[in-house]
Amino acid sequence: MAPPVLELYVCMTPNTLKAMFMLGELDLPFEVKHVRVYRGEQFAEGFDRLHPYRKLPVLVDAQGPEGAPFTVFESGAILVYLAEKYGKLLGKGAAERSTVMQWLMLQMSSVGPSFGNASHFTAASGQSETYSRRRFVTQAARLCALYDERLSAERYLAGDAFSIADVATFPWLWRHPGMVRIDTSRFDGLNRWLREVEQRPGLTRAQARYKTLVEADRADLTAIDPDLMDRIMGRGRWWLADESGGGQ
Repeated sequence: MAPPVLELYVCMTPNTLKAMFMLGELDLPFEVKHVRVYRGEQFAEGFDRLHPYRKLPVLVDAQGPEGAPFTVFESGAILVYLAEKYGKLLGKGAAERSTVMQWLMLQMSSVGPSFGNASHFTAASGQSETYSRRRFVTQAARLCALYDERLSAERYLAGDAFSIADVATFPWLWRHPGMVRIDTSRFDGLNRWLREVEQRPGLTRAQARYKTLVEADRADLTAIDPDLMDRIMGRGRWWLADESGGGQ
């Protein structure tokens, strides 16, 4: 049997789940390339050829444009690439496609960063400072209310049809509100959408493989070298600042 033409470089993040979810929706075979970030594998020489900022996920398509291998970094770009290549989940016509892209961009620009920072300053920063936590949890809560309003009026984010906007947003609104102690019980529209998307076949296909990643990365995290954690977080000796305290 020929190997899958798609390789997905991954670790334990909602952005990885969105890429795996998308591949599941398209029912495409792919090879998981687990990058052990809590062992520092993303800092290995040459990894920046996959992603110049050494982030995950990254998709490598052995049969990319004109049949040549092609690398796609950034999760939103991966979703758009796959949707365009396989002609699914991107919307029909200029208006519908634009609506899909608007909600996709909102996830990329606001939902992911707000919940990522809220999670960091709630659980991972190890600091007693509260301003950043309050700021990002507040932004995340406002986004939950916004998405509830939208999903009380529409079945999916772009309207009647499931799209890459839903694929991108679901992993961030599925578990993260609870992780940062946002009560979403009153958000009927949001919760209806979450229940519906949770039953999608693409998510079902992806979940077991993603769970394996989570278990492995959590085990690595418990034994992580403190200096490596500082490097990942950009602190300690890895904080890039001049003697006056200003960032470079």
